[in-house]
Amino acid sequence: MPVIVVANPKGGVGKSTVSTQIAGYLAHSGHQVMLGDIDRQQSARTWLTLRPPELPPIQTWEVERDHIVKPPKGTTHVVLDTPAGLHGKRLEEVMKLADKVLIPLQPSIFDIYATRDFVTELQARKKGHHVSIAAVANRVKTGSISADQLRTFLHTLNIPVLGEFRDTQNYVHLAARGLTLWDVAPSRVEKDLEQWKEVMGWLEG
Repeated sequence: MPVIVVANPKGGVGKSTVSTQIAGYLAHSGHQVMLGDIDRQQSARTWLTLRPPELPPIQTWEVERDHIVKPPKGTTHVVLDTPAGLHGKRLEEVMKLADKVLIPLQPSIFDIYATRDFVTELQARKKGHHVSIAAVANRVKTGSISADQLRTFLHTLNIPVLGEFRDTQNYVHLAARGLTLWDVAPSRVEKDLEQWKEVMGWLEG
């Protein structure tokens, strides 16, 4: 059962947006998906309550009497949305579960420095674990100086970079209705679907 973790110690980089989109893509691909929310804000869980029941289902944790959480029976893929400040022992616990870790980051000097240190920590902790680590640029404004700085930084990372997601209100409007790019007419989100192709290939690889 593949476990895909979306992580970055910096808050506000779009982890919940990326997590929900990944879950939506996998559900539309015919997988039985669980979206787990490790974040205290429980953004992903809130999004699930907004999701229309007629769409491909996405489950959440099953909580047993002793408060142990586990994926629902029949789950084939797990997506974990993680909190800001993920380090140390908690990061170690997450890495033991992970098969893939996707790191979203924005064109911000603060995101760049936080992500650089996080990648170093991830690579140190993945020893003995077969974990695939990749990054994706999020909320990128084409032609901006900050976007150029981010691209320069990404080339210095010793991990795959799976392209860029543009800065668009599409994700905001979809999230408000519990939807993903794969839940609406492709013509409405054509540019965004194109930007997800490399991530989709990495998820299925």
